[in-house]
Amino acid sequence: MKKRILTLSTAILASAILLAACGNNGNNNGSNAGTANGGANSANQAAAGNSSNTAAPDAAGDATGTIQASDMSKLPDTAKSRTDTIIVGLTDPSGAFTPYFQQSGYDGNVSSLLYTSLVTVDDKGLPVPGLAEKWDVSADNLTYTYHLRKDLKFSDGSPLTADDVAFTWTILYDKSYDGDSQVNTLHVKGGEDYKAGKATSVSGIKVIDPQTISVTLDKPNASALTMLGSDVLSKAYYGKDYKQGDLGYMKKLSGSPLGNGPYKLEKFIPGQEVRMVANENYFAGKPKTEHFIYKTSEGDTWQYLETGEVDYASFTATKENLDKLKALGFVNILPYTPSNYGYIQLNLQHPALQDKLVRQALTYGLDRQSIYVDANQGAGQIANIPAPPVSWAYTEDGINPYKYDPDKAKELLDQAGWKVGAGGIREKDGKALTIHYLGSKSPASDIFIAVAKQDYEALGIKFEPEVFADFNALVSKVEGGDYDLASFSTSLLTDPSDGLLQFVDGEIPGYNDAKFKELYDKGLATSNIDERKAVYKELFQYLNDELPIIFTSYKKSVYAYNGRIQNLSVSPFNGLAPSLPNWTLGQ
Repeated sequence: MKKRILTLSTAILASAILLAACGNNGNNNGSNAGTANGGANSANQAAAGNSSNTAAPDAAGDATGTIQASDMSKLPDTAKSRTDTIIVGLTDPSGAFTPYFQQSGYDGNVSSLLYTSLVTVDDKGLPVPGLAEKWDVSADNLTYTYHLRKDLKFSDGSPLTADDVAFTWTILYDKSYDGDSQVNTLHVKGGEDYKAGKATSVSGIKVIDPQTISVTLDKPNASALTMLGSDVLSKAYYGKDYKQGDLGYMKKLSGSPLGNGPYKLEKFIPGQEVRMVANENYFAGKPKTEHFIYKTSEGDTWQYLETGEVDYASFTATKENLDKLKALGFVNILPYTPSNYGYIQLNLQHPALQDKLVRQALTYGLDRQSIYVDANQGAGQIANIPAPPVSWAYTEDGINPYKYDPDKAKELLDQAGWKVGAGGIREKDGKALTIHYLGSKSPASDIFIAVAKQDYEALGIKFEPEVFADFNALVSKVEGGDYDLASFSTSLLTDPSDGLLQFVDGEIPGYNDAKFKELYDKGLATSNIDERKAVYKELFQYLNDELPIIFTSYKKSVYAYNGRIQNLSVSPFNGLAPSLPNWTLGQ
C-alpha cells in the first residue's frame, strides 16, 4: 500500500503542519500535529483556488480569525524556560525520512522540514518559486524548463545543481523504484526505456547548465509543473552507490537524510522524539529558531499542551475545545479548515464489497451525520466526493448526499441477494455478511464503532471492530488484506487530481475501473480550468455512484499554540509549513 495519501482519518492531520500526513484527532483529546507541506506527495497544479479556507473571525479574534492569548502569566515554566526550541507533537514516524521513500505520512512531516521543493503553491493553489526561481513551459505543454536559484546548497554545504534534479527524476523511473512518487506516471520521454533497461539515461531529461534543466513529456499533464517541481536529492550522497535497477541501498540512507530544507536532522529517538537543528545553508536564510523537536511519545495532547511540554497542537473546532483552549490563557487559537477529506477504505478484493449495491447500502446505513458532525458539535461537514469544498472543482450538482436511510440500505442488501438468516445476520451462498473494521485508538474511533455497530447490526450485518494504538501496525494490517473497512484521511489536496490518485496508483486494492481512468486522464490532458471543471464534475458524479470508498467528512480544526510564538500563519493549501522557518519565541 502506498503511504502518500494515507493518514488516520480519526486524525486528519494538520497536513502540512504541514501535512502531508499528520493528523488531527477528531475528538476532545486533540491530536499530534505534523508538518508536511504535501510538496513531495501531491500533484499540485496551476489552477485558480478559493481565496481562503480559514474560519470566520471569532468575536475576540483578529482579522485572520486568531484569538490571542489572554493571560501569558499562565504559561507553564516548562515552556517559559525554552529560549531556542519549539516542540510539536507527532504520531511516531518510522524513521524513513528521505522523500520518495517514506513509510508513512508521519515520515513526510519530518522530511518536509528537511527538504524544499523546486516549486510550491500559494494560498490560492497557484505555483510559486521554491528552489527554482522561475520556469518556462513550451507552447505545446510538453517541455518544462526550470531555472534554479544561484548558489543553492545542501545542508552539508555541498552545491545543489541541475545534476541533482536530473538524478532525482531519473531514479523515479528505475525499475526497482517502489515508492509513492507520481513522477513516473507523467510519461517523461524515454522514461519507459530506462525502466526497461533499454537505455542508460532518460532521454527527455536535459541538463542545460548547472542552474537550468528541462524535461519533455510524451503527452500533456496539467499537474506536471508541481509534480516535477518537488524535492531534490543529492546525487553525490544518494547516488554514490547507485546502479541502474537496484535502489535497495536507498532505504538504508533514509535514517540519515541529507536535505536542503530549513532544518537538518540531529537525532531520531524512536518512540520519543525527532530532533532537528536550523540549517545555516537554507536558501531563504537560517530559521529564526535554532531547534525544532517533534515529540513522538504517545500521550494526551491536552496534557502536553497544558503542561507546556509541546508548543503547538491541533484540535477539532468544537465549542467545548474552544472554551477549554481559551481558559488556558497562554495559547493563541487559529481556526483552520484543512483541504483534505476523510474516507473509509473498502477491501474491494472481498467478494461482498465488489457489489456496488452493498457499498451503497453500507453508506446509506451509516449515520455519518451523528458520527462526523453532531459528535463534533458541528465542527465538520459530510463528504460525498473526493475533493474539499475549498477546491475550485468542488460541486454538489448531481451528487447523491446518501443521507442516513436504513430502509433504503435494507432494500439494497435484499437486491444484492443478502437475506436475513438465523440470528438476524444476513447470508448469501451460505456465508454471513460480516464487516471487519480497523481503526485507531481514540475517542473518535469509540464514537464511530458505537454508532456503526448499532447501525450495521440493525441491517443484519455482523460488525467486528479492531482498534490499533500504533499507526504503523494498522497500516501493516491493511497491507496484509485482513480487513473489510479501515478509516483514513488524505493529505492536503491542492489540485483536484490529488484526491484521485489513490484510485489509479494501487492504493485502493482491487479497484481497476476503465471509465474512471479515462476521465482521470481527460482531466489532466488540458490546463483549461473550465474544461477540467466539467470533467471533474462528471468524474465526481461517477465515483459518488460507484463508491469505491465511503466518503466521510471534511473537518474544521483549530491550531492552539504558545502565545510566545511569533510569525505563525496558515495557508489553505500548505498549512503552517511556509511560515515555520520564521517562527520566533518572544518574551
